[in-house]
Amino acid sequence: MNSSLSATFKRKFIAGLFVSIPAIITILVIGKFFTFVDSLLEPFYSRMLGYYTPGMGFVSAIILIFLIGIISTNVFGKKVIKGLENIFLKLPVFKGFYTAVKQLVDAFSPESKTTSFKRFVIIEYPRKGIYAFGFLTKESTVMTCQNSAELCLRAVYVPTNNLYLGEIVLVSEDNVFYTEIPIDEGIKIILSGGIAAPNMIKEVRE
Repeated sequence: MNSSLSATFKRKFIAGLFVSIPAIITILVIGKFFTFVDSLLEPFYSRMLGYYTPGMGFVSAIILIFLIGIISTNVFGKKVIKGLENIFLKLPVFKGFYTAVKQLVDAFSPESKTTSFKRFVIIEYPRKGIYAFGFLTKESTVMTCQNSAELCLRAVYVPTNNLYLGEIVLVSEDNVFYTEIPIDEGIKIILSGGIAAPNMIKEVRE
């Protein structure tokens, strides 16, 4: 009787634990994000008001980002942002970092037409017999020294740490497996560590 009760308790506890962990992690991540964003502007309000008001920095940051979004979507605002970008690109150290980050962020932007990830693919990487998910980013033609032959390669971004860290792999067309999975679903698969991957993935040739 006691062993049965203990087994039932253990089973229910483990079930509750696995249900609670995603919620707890989500709350912790959101809490950390809230604290970080709030701390950016909170000192300004503390000096202005003379006391700490939780959430003022966070709300102000949300409003500020929203206003930047409004400005960036009109003609005048685009010119202003373009002018600021040109200033940033003239700074030696800032230029390389800003360009790399902007290109990576643009890759996930639904409004980007030129730098977005084009397809969610599977390639044989890092060695034969092992496959990896990746995002097709560009098609390149390499002129070889031997016979001046042209080699058509596909640039595939393979995330190695969630999304924002990864490697660029150049593979031939024959080694790229095009999937029917949309980019946004591919991002979910990467972020979930493959758990969100469907049981059956179909190859779709262009």
